[in-house]
Amino acid sequence: MTLTIGVDVGGTKVAGGVVDEKGAILAQHRVETPARDAEATTTAITSVIQTMRAEHDIEAVGIGIAGFVDAARSKVYFAPNLLGWRDGPLRDEVEKRVGLPVVVENDANAAAWGEAKFGAGRDDRFIVCVTVGTGIGGGIIADRMLYRGGFGVGGEIGHIQMVEGGRPCGCGQRGCWEQYASGGALVREARERAAELRSDAEVLLGLGDGTPEGITGEHVTQAAREGDPVAKAAFDTHGHWLGQGLADLAAVLDPECFVLGGGVSEAGTLVLDPTVAAFEHLLTGRGRRPTASVVLAELGNDAGLVGAADLARYR
Repeated sequence: MTLTIGVDVGGTKVAGGVVDEKGAILAQHRVETPARDAEATTTAITSVIQTMRAEHDIEAVGIGIAGFVDAARSKVYFAPNLLGWRDGPLRDEVEKRVGLPVVVENDANAAAWGEAKFGAGRDDRFIVCVTVGTGIGGGIIADRMLYRGGFGVGGEIGHIQMVEGGRPCGCGQRGCWEQYASGGALVREARERAAELRSDAEVLLGLGDGTPEGITGEHVTQAAREGDPVAKAAFDTHGHWLGQGLADLAAVLDPECFVLGGGVSEAGTLVLDPTVAAFEHLLTGRGRRPTASVVLAELGNDAGLVGAADLARYR
């Protein structure tokens, strides 16, 4: 049995896991992401790898990172939510430090591969995985192959422009999809509604410090489950934007299945139901064409590290 390490580098944490050939995680370790310092983030990645390698015989390492990765799976061109990353030779640097073969992949691509190989998309040939967390990432599986584009940066669906001149985005543009349908957008929507409708947001405000600014994503989910109308309305608005984006993607890519992953997917039907309703209503040619299924990811927040580890195994 060969073992590889998968590392998922996000805006808040660097999570790693030792993964076997069946996608099972045998050990895990995580640290906080020093997101404003690329060198410190590289050191954090290395420390996670070395900690797990000390107790396992590791063949290779796969790193999934929230950024634009080149076609050689070596360099991080740009990471909108990880400040300081510009043309960073991440693969070479980590290989030098740990002495193992390394593959670098976009984190959403890695998550899509994990779900396609071991999770919710394992029975389909054409899949779009949408990771909804701090931002929105995407991974495209075409005929059971990971689609990366000509320069390696395909699938950056979170930066499709949804609103001309809309909210500013970390990528430098305005009106990107992730500014309306990400986890951050859900919290922003809930805070704005709570500020206007305090009497209706009693449960939501009570879960935090009593102010709209104190509302977190976990608060929105819990309040919605307890029937808070403001939290439920925030999920409805968020689901509309998410469903609209899926409908646009279906018109171009025609997948058999959309897999929703990332932290927001843990809200379950709160996010799934309004998203499916909007998707089916806005789908081009609805009622006259096959409709893709929309399902929740099965691997949860582990999809990225499982997928990265598997991509390293078959590098």
